Amino acid sequence: MSTKPVYDRTHHAKMATGIGDPQCFSGKAGPAKFKEGDRVRIKDLPDLFYTRTMTYTRGATGTVVKLVYESPAAEDEAFGNVDHPEWFYSIVFAQKELWPEYSDTFSNDTLETEVPERYLESA
Repeated sequence: MSTKPVYDRTHHAKMATGIGDPQCFSGKAGPAKFKEGDRVRIKDLPDLFYTRTMTYTRGATGTVVKLVYESPAAEDEAFGNVDHPEWFYSIVFAQKELWPEYSDTFSNDTLETEVPERYLESA
């Protein structure tokens, strides 16, 4: 009797061998919805099990500074769903946008983080 797992957990590693991750997904996400300089808002989507989109960014408005790479979102990849890569963007936020009580003394302070496209909407 075979005890082969339902999902081959090395699937993603095999895809990236000799190419790298996330380079193995390059060209698979389709056209990017946003471009550098676009103002975006982070959607407050439910995160049932796992996400790399920090809760403190939800609802905040920032600026796209770079299209970083194409890859499955972490919440998909964690469960072996690597068939739907999407764009990841580097978004910069004013600290005051994230934490309204942030001191005006440091009004030029920013935070930059990567966010998958599914969490972004035009601001």
